[in-house]
Amino acid sequence: MREPRLHDFANFMIDFHRTSLRLLLFVFCIAASYPALTAGAKGLDTRHDLRVGVALEPPHLDPTAGAAAAIDEIVYANLFEGLTRIDAKGKVQPALAERWTRTKDGKQFVFYLRKNARFHDGNSLEAKTVAFSLTRATTPNSRNAQKHLFSNILSVEALTRHRVRVTLRTGDLSFPSKMAWGDAVIVHPASAPDNRTNPIGTGPFRFKSWRRGASLQLEKNPSYWGKSPFLENILFRFLSEPLSAQAALLAQEIDVFPNFPAPELLSTLANDKRFAVESGTTEGETLLALNLRQPFFQDLRVRQAIAHGIDRDSIVAGAMFDTARLIGSHYPPHATDYVDLSRGYAYDPARARALLREAGWGAKEIPKLTLKLPPPSYARRSGEIIADQLSKIGLHLEVQPVEWAQWLSEVFRGRQFDLSIVSHTEPNDMEIYARTDYYFGYDSDDFRSLLDELSRASSPKKIRKLRQRAQRYLHEDLPAIFLFQLPKNMVRVRNLEGLWQNSPIQANDFTQVRFTP
Repeated sequence: MREPRLHDFANFMIDFHRTSLRLLLFVFCIAASYPALTAGAKGLDTRHDLRVGVALEPPHLDPTAGAAAAIDEIVYANLFEGLTRIDAKGKVQPALAERWTRTKDGKQFVFYLRKNARFHDGNSLEAKTVAFSLTRATTPNSRNAQKHLFSNILSVEALTRHRVRVTLRTGDLSFPSKMAWGDAVIVHPASAPDNRTNPIGTGPFRFKSWRRGASLQLEKNPSYWGKSPFLENILFRFLSEPLSAQAALLAQEIDVFPNFPAPELLSTLANDKRFAVESGTTEGETLLALNLRQPFFQDLRVRQAIAHGIDRDSIVAGAMFDTARLIGSHYPPHATDYVDLSRGYAYDPARARALLREAGWGAKEIPKLTLKLPPPSYARRSGEIIADQLSKIGLHLEVQPVEWAQWLSEVFRGRQFDLSIVSHTEPNDMEIYARTDYYFGYDSDDFRSLLDELSRASSPKKIRKLRQRAQRYLHEDLPAIFLFQLPKNMVRVRNLEGLWQNSPIQANDFTQVRFTP
């Protein structure tokens, strides 16, 4: 074997270095392109995977068995559907019923069901399923939080497999609107008992997983009867603390916060070019609820004193950073028939103290009162301000922050409270003041008669007149202290479209949401 010559070795080294250089350049190019490739892959994933921030975790996922708006904010239109639905403009639209007819007097409705609609477990939608759902809500052991929606139902009959007739005791032209509430979604008898933790509906998304205290995930329903959604997955993250909500947005851990809980941080986020900040309306009348079963609150002069003892402008400024609008009754300012009564009880501590003396509390010690506040920042912040203001007229409130499940148990169901603050986000819900079993226990035959007359009215002129009368009645009789209309402050990444700017019902409808290139 001959020995290698010097120039052969030199040539070898030159070729080796050339090869090494090429290899090094190749590795460098791959490494340099890696962030772009991974970013592209991440972008491809997130184009169909949405991450949503929500302030409150729902107590469970069955909208037919709970009053928490947090339930509907996840499942309405996404997982569960009713005969009808509310659209982005607040109009009633077909859903599981493709159409319906009614008698002239509004006592009978026939709903024609979609023949290709199925539940997520494969069960088909039939007239007998609708009959089960509506009848179930009227039974004595029903846990439906809005039984009044069904109280007028006399019978539900399956005429054919996909045609159902509902007969009412009295005519109600607004019945299709009532069937659009989350409490009226259609459930199947086979899965209804387990919907609290394993919800099965007919919607474009189906339940995937729930990490209690952290997140909840929906995935696309491949067998949906209607238009397939753009999104493949929706991840809801529970972020109740304002700073945590902001941090998650800034770190790009979520794509949208439909109801951002920290109005004081909106201007900072608006200056970030990655985000769009939008302010819309909701149906959320925010009020200081009074337990009218307590003798102290049954005197109108006491309720008037509380109204005059609260500076609501300071609340809107201090708790909502001027993003909310004052109200004077239980009706949204954006509605057609709204009457502006927001300045009816001017802030006047002297007048408030005089009214308490007239009510017999001049020399007598006012009872100790508790103010139970649920987690939302609008409630906690407003409550602290109100407690300070009412102390100046002799009402000393013990502020008790409670968790949402505790509020539902003690305040809403247990009536164990003196005062509380909450937003009522259901549409057209003045009827809560006609229900003596409702948590604040208002009892007025006159108001019930007024609402009965309203339910029978058919002409737009008469409906408008009666709605405005009802607003004035509540304003004058003060079954609650009306504070402000909850705004919808949304923060989203700029390439996300299809979200509702306003909330005509307590929902986050993701059926048309998509990422743009």
